[in-house]
Amino acid sequence: MATKPPHHVVLEKDFAGVKSGSKLHISSPQEIADELRKIRPGETVSLQLFRQKIAQAQACDATCPVSTSIFLRIVAEYAWEEHNERNVSLADLPPFWRVVEPGTPLSQKLSFDQAWITLQRELEKDFSGA
Repeated sequence: MATKPPHHVVLEKDFAGVKSGSKLHISSPQEIADELRKIRPGETVSLQLFRQKIAQAQACDATCPVSTSIFLRIVAEYAWEEHNERNVSLADLPPFWRVVEPGTPLSQKLSFDQAWITLQRELEKDFSGA
């Protein structure tokens, strides 16, 4: 989970759908984990909206789609290991399942079954009354 701290760059050329001249936020796994915790149980957010919210909070035009996906995967794998190998309660972990959607390329790269993400979403939906 330890990487460089979040920072900003101004793009000199178009990158991953973000236009040249844009102020691009490069997040970190810890920042991603912190932002995930702000999403209420039973609520899901698209990866695109998640990136937009982070960019707005950082006064940037966009959040890097490439590093955000990588860091989200790191957070998801970390949370999975903490829960399954160290018996850490899900309530104490970043709720990555609120952003990682089953069936997406990101979820398909995870080391565990996507059905678990679906289950967590359903359990939260039932619990929150959504």
